[in-house]
Amino acid sequence: MDADLVTLAEAHGVATWYEDWHRKRKDVEAASVIAVLGLLGVDASTPRAIRSALAAVRERDRPGRLPGTVVVREGSARELPGPATVLLEDGTTRDAPAGLPDDLPVGWHRLRHGDQDVALIVVPTELPAPPDAWGWMIQLYALHSAKSWGMGDLGDLREFLVTSGEPGLILLNPLQAITPTLPVPPSPYAPSSRRFANPLYLRVADTAEYRRADPALRAHVDALKPHVEGLIDYSRVWQAKRAALELLWPLAGEIDLDADPGLTDFARFCALAERHGPDWQQWPAEYRRPDAPAVRAFHSDRVAFHIWLQHLLDQQLAAANETARQHGMPVGIVHDLPVSADPHGADGWLLQDVLAAGARAGAPPDAFNQLGQDWGSAVWRPDQLIETGYAAYRDMLQRIFRYAGGLRVDHVAGLWRMWWVPPGMAASEGTYVHYDPEAMLGILALEASRAGAVVIGEDLGTVLPEVTEGLERTNMLSSAVLYFVKDYDDPERPYLPAAEYPRNALATVSTHDLPTAAGFLAAEQVKVRAKLGQLAGTEEDEHRTAARDRAQLEEMLQAEGLIEDGASDDEIVLAMHEFLARTPCRFVTASLYDVLGEIDQPNLPGTVDEYPNWRMPLRLSLEQIAEDPRIHRVAAILAGRRADATEGRDR
Repeated sequence: MDADLVTLAEAHGVATWYEDWHRKRKDVEAASVIAVLGLLGVDASTPRAIRSALAAVRERDRPGRLPGTVVVREGSARELPGPATVLLEDGTTRDAPAGLPDDLPVGWHRLRHGDQDVALIVVPTELPAPPDAWGWMIQLYALHSAKSWGMGDLGDLREFLVTSGEPGLILLNPLQAITPTLPVPPSPYAPSSRRFANPLYLRVADTAEYRRADPALRAHVDALKPHVEGLIDYSRVWQAKRAALELLWPLAGEIDLDADPGLTDFARFCALAERHGPDWQQWPAEYRRPDAPAVRAFHSDRVAFHIWLQHLLDQQLAAANETARQHGMPVGIVHDLPVSADPHGADGWLLQDVLAAGARAGAPPDAFNQLGQDWGSAVWRPDQLIETGYAAYRDMLQRIFRYAGGLRVDHVAGLWRMWWVPPGMAASEGTYVHYDPEAMLGILALEASRAGAVVIGEDLGTVLPEVTEGLERTNMLSSAVLYFVKDYDDPERPYLPAAEYPRNALATVSTHDLPTAAGFLAAEQVKVRAKLGQLAGTEEDEHRTAARDRAQLEEMLQAEGLIEDGASDDEIVLAMHEFLARTPCRFVTASLYDVLGEIDQPNLPGTVDEYPNWRMPLRLSLEQIAEDPRIHRVAAILAGRRADATEGRDR
């Protein structure tokens, strides 16, 4: 690659090579680098354009200039190119004649230096150590009960909290907002907005408006309950709940449109989407920017309606948290942060100035996704985050932490670097764009500390060592998935014993993107991927690999004294959970899919309509799950072993 192009790419955080899943150097094609630079507003299409762009970099980085945001850790001093003044978030000021002092409080401040006024963020060095706890991983939509309407809801969550063996935490799938139009896409990892919640999870009968309604109106609402069999039909569920909520809407009372401008902006998007369609890029030109005069002049009762829906969600999320507190859960409800949002949705419209138009988030090829992944979701522009003081990132975290005892950050490596796929290119033809981890991780720690919440990073796949090291340094938990915890220095890659698992981690058998325990033992992932043409190698080779993995897993469980030769699949699944309970990991969670013997994984990466991703309900109802002996057996194992481990560490 041309040396000037390499220099330009490095100046903008664009990778020209990376280490692949075989731990070998993989050079990025020049066309991919040029395309990604273009997404950052940098023309690198010709040698002359590259020289001009390099001159702009030199001007940006000239001595004496500060970046748009300065981030320092609590207790750290920092040199400045001259005297400055700090305006603290409490309104007071501090002079900084010789640089930033080491006693600045954690928080969001401003730094004035010469003619510059930039953001100054002081972040914690670490979070408090999380408690030892066990819990359940739930795909909430997959729960179903006699009271829910075609999919799991927040009422089901509250019921599960009191019937699931006194867990210390519940880890949910993302509950972020949809665009309230039809059809409703099924993936919880491609929300319209990561800042607001999904009204599909409302339990209509738990609203104050339903309770105030007269018997005739309640009967009318009850009659709208859909009777869904087979796969979850999100569009049908939304049609039914929307109709029911519209019947109750006249009982809601007055809505203050000025109380939360950010919420009003989101509600305005929802109302415009109902009128003009779900993709804001296809709206009439006068509505394509949220600050446009036509948008500011837009008034509709639907804006208030969508604000009300978010108020209802706040109430039901708060009720779930209160149930968790009443049952003494030390962590509580842990929410899941998708890696990004749908670029055509609310965040794509509202945050378009800090998102890279046209770029799609994804991942390079790895062992389970050998063709790479294109998630089709939006990505932050690192340069614009810096220039805007990370305001959009801060707002997102603050809104989520209002009702989260913890946060699982999907693809946490995206705080360091994100795989960008340019328009017209395959997933494998992208490259990494780097972010400032001091800012991204530090702000996450800042908002988590203020909320008293724990953080779990999903650090699976092709991950830099500094990602796991950064999580460890800040007392955030990494992810220890049984399938992946192996000795990668050994060509045979045997599974590590329980004692060698990391302390600061969440231990699980699987994840929503991987085979369930029963599916793993049956090599279901090979069968399904072969049928859909997703294998890079031959089906025979993949089956040999799957058989080797199972044999090595059984050998490890035998070495731990948890099974004997010839153990049944049910015995092996139980032993997997007993094994996890032996690890020193702070958190251990069990998935209902694994414990109940479900063979189909919730999501098969790399597919959309070829596989029923996110649409498969659990085979058992919530009422049946509450009585299932497998649930109580695993709960007793995890609760007992975790109590023993905690007692042993306390002595």
